Amino acid sequence: MKDMKLFIIIGIIVAVLIALALGAERFRALQTAEGGADDSGAVFDLVSTVKGDAATGRAFTWYTGDAGADGWLEVVRGGASAFTGGDVIQVQAASTTIKTDSGKKGVHKAEITGLEPGTRYSYRVGSRTEGLWSPTYEFTTAEAGSEQVTFINVTDSQGSTAADFAVWGDTLEQAFKTFPAAQVIVHNGDLTEDPEDSAAWNSFFGNVQALIARVPLMPVTGNHDEVDGEAELFTSHFNLPDNGAKGSIPGTSYSIDYGPVHVAVLNTESNLKKQSDWLKKDLAGTDKPWTIVAMHRPAYGGNMYSKVEDWTEIFDKYNVDLVLQGHNHEYSRSYPLRGGKIVTEGADPAAATGGTVYVVTNASGAKFNEKKEDQFYHKVHFQNHQPMFAGITVSGDTLTYQAYDTSGNKLDEFVLRH
Repeated sequence: MKDMKLFIIIGIIVAVLIALALGAERFRALQTAEGGADDSGAVFDLVSTVKGDAATGRAFTWYTGDAGADGWLEVVRGGASAFTGGDVIQVQAASTTIKTDSGKKGVHKAEITGLEPGTRYSYRVGSRTEGLWSPTYEFTTAEAGSEQVTFINVTDSQGSTAADFAVWGDTLEQAFKTFPAAQVIVHNGDLTEDPEDSAAWNSFFGNVQALIARVPLMPVTGNHDEVDGEAELFTSHFNLPDNGAKGSIPGTSYSIDYGPVHVAVLNTESNLKKQSDWLKKDLAGTDKPWTIVAMHRPAYGGNMYSKVEDWTEIFDKYNVDLVLQGHNHEYSRSYPLRGGKIVTEGADPAAATGGTVYVVTNASGAKFNEKKEDQFYHKVHFQNHQPMFAGITVSGDTLTYQAYDTSGNKLDEFVLRH
């Protein structure tokens, strides 16, 4: 009994220390972000992404207050390093400037390739000239040929105040506590309320800095990210694949592979027709056993966006397994669908085969809409007025989707099998 009490006490102490460490990291990131309005080369709005082969590379973007600051990425294999000696890999960033509501800023994008699969690396980014560097962060490349991966799915953080983004930060923290082995984050769009609000971007990144510096954040373009055909403030924050649809704003449509999963990211805000042509070629060209599509306005959500009907036909033709959506700020999960009709699930109601499942994981921020009317395709449909997230785990011939609120309650789960 004494041993059990001691074990519980030690567990509580460890949990408190982890929480304090995350809180301290968030505070430092927010302090840096708030200082981003000055003219220094201090790093803020740092985020990692997947741009090429997830097993051998990683991409990064960061801002500096000094629009003319140089940008460098330094990487070393293993744990924290002083970044001295011949084993440090140095990559010069592509540095540009952007005009924001708080003046011109430096935008720095760097990609490292040729790394070893399934290997831990440490890195920092910053300015050699000014001697200003980010904290040291770590990431691990994907295992080569792995048949397993876990994604975190969130949507509509869509904040404008510091309090809004504190909610978003808590949502992602809870997601990683629930799915600590997650390797990728997919955000289904509307990251901020106003893409021209630089303070909102600083809060968006600052509240999750330690997490998105380690785990790649793959964004979808929402209607609050691209406005009137402009998305420069959104795309400037991410170093994304340039393999998307012709005529689309670069970084608003693209695809990646991670382990056994092919993810196609679509932009519901513009260039829909050419994205249809691109999507056919993209899905036809993948040899991955699982296919996920991520987009903002839902084909089948709380309501339906009629402009993407052509896409659902393509999803059917190429056997897309799961479509991740946003926009409606409520929870919605469809039956497996094909040709606009429900596919019979068979004897096991927990496992779906032969159709595409469409989900909207409520919102990860503080904004919620009233629940819309139930539709024929709704398997699960509710509004709990709480931030939510989902974990998607693919292992061999099984995909498991689990949706939680930030209080730790599992509110939905389903399994897809091939």
